[in-house]
Amino acid sequence: MPSVNAFDYVIVGGGSAGCVLAARLSEDKSVTVLLVEAGSTDTHPYIHMPAGFAKLLEKSLGSWGWSTVPQKHVGNAVYSYPQGKVLGGSSSINAMVYTRGNAWDYDNWANAYGCEGWSYRDVLPYFKRAEDNQRLVNEFHAAGGPLGVSDPISPLPISLAFIRAAQEAGLPYNSDFNGASQFGVGFYQTTIRNARRCSAAVAYLRPAMQRKNLTVWTDCATNRLILEGARVTGIEVVRKGHQRTEVVQSKRDVILTAGAIGSPKLLMLSGIGDGEELTKLDIKSTHHLPGVGKNLHDHFDLLLVAELNGDYSYDKHTRLDKTMAAGLQYLLLKNGPVTSNLAEAGGFWRTDESSTAADVQYHFMLGSGVESIGRKLKNCGVTLNCAHMLPRSRGTIRLSSKEPGAMPLIDPNFWAEEYDRAQLIAGFNISREIMRQESFRTLVKSEVLPGPDIKSDADIMKNAHRFSKTDYHPVGACRMGNDKEAVVSPDTLRVNGLEGIRVCDSSVMPQVVASNTNAATIMIAEKSSDIIRSKQPLV
Repeated sequence: MPSVNAFDYVIVGGGSAGCVLAARLSEDKSVTVLLVEAGSTDTHPYIHMPAGFAKLLEKSLGSWGWSTVPQKHVGNAVYSYPQGKVLGGSSSINAMVYTRGNAWDYDNWANAYGCEGWSYRDVLPYFKRAEDNQRLVNEFHAAGGPLGVSDPISPLPISLAFIRAAQEAGLPYNSDFNGASQFGVGFYQTTIRNARRCSAAVAYLRPAMQRKNLTVWTDCATNRLILEGARVTGIEVVRKGHQRTEVVQSKRDVILTAGAIGSPKLLMLSGIGDGEELTKLDIKSTHHLPGVGKNLHDHFDLLLVAELNGDYSYDKHTRLDKTMAAGLQYLLLKNGPVTSNLAEAGGFWRTDESSTAADVQYHFMLGSGVESIGRKLKNCGVTLNCAHMLPRSRGTIRLSSKEPGAMPLIDPNFWAEEYDRAQLIAGFNISREIMRQESFRTLVKSEVLPGPDIKSDADIMKNAHRFSKTDYHPVGACRMGNDKEAVVSPDTLRVNGLEGIRVCDSSVMPQVVASNTNAATIMIAEKSSDIIRSKQPLV
């Protein structure tokens, strides 16, 4: 017989949300908490050095190594889809940009999707509870929370040149994208503290791991949920080095924090989802819930890569001597190139005049090789990413097999809607306008991608598969709401129709926020921890 362990709370997934919940729930000494993570501990040095972000993308360290199905509206392109498989999850491998979205995003959750309790007024106190901001303490920001948030330590002059050029193109300067207005350009704040990445594992989990009532299992794969009637009573796992499956019982709740892909996948492997689709895979339908795996969406990028006429970006540090010098500077002084997240500057703007919120975001990447462009430039380069923030296209997560280890079929269905294509191309044309401004004119040698021959909107659309990517912000496949397609209830985050099971991660977002998503995921987990403990919401 498989061995049986029992805990009050069993948290599946040690990413951003899982680390927050493990820390918050274990504050109550009267309960026991187990955090189960399929990946390893976050010990690799690249994770903790901010500039190591580029190496994490190159080598897929701490990532599941997933990819999309061919995207039929983008030339059947297949996109790499890295999602964290390590303590801290994607907060251990992302670019550390700290943006929350804007007030409209959360008010839209409440008003358009029926998610009462999730308006901007409701969620702002949880953003502030999480935050330890180096510079800002006001109605929008706080100091003293677990999550370190700071300004760039040693920004490159070309980042400032980008900010000037964007202003010349008509975008205003903004010193705080998470404050009164999101619009404009400026330097991003980042989840970096003392020149080191401040992941959810560092911020929340590490301080909590000394508690006797918190247990953390890494390298532990979760195969399925255990159901008894309409109640989830535990999970079936396989731990590294163990020869058989084990059953872990939950006395109160199993909490899914396996991420936008992992949480719907585990529900479906357990027979919770569209019964007809699961039966085709020889999976017994235990709870028909057709919304599981639906509503997947993500931000989609078009890249502009420019070759420079001088050593103005971090491409120069690919030389061994400069790499070693930068490493020594970091070790001795805690400043210099290694402290950079490689996306120091950026901004938000609106291409649809009818939109009440920003609908495009820019990341100014300090190199040509941060995103793969298929060839090496002779000189240093930079990359300007433009992503559409309010996509209408919706896709799916489906199972490829009933085997737990099989890669799911990930289909964000990019550009299915004409609106998405039009708005992203409009935003990309602004990218080109920024790069033509006086502040850049003396620095840029030529546009490399998509290249000067790709001029019209039709040409951009036709060739988009060559210079596009996901923004790594998948959400929504277990969305909360009160309609028949909703998967979880907004007031409890319980899976509709079941007891003993909640989902508390980015998969519950009904609509992706107009920004990077990690801060919002941490907020969701902070708020969820109070919901689970039946605490009064913060005000």
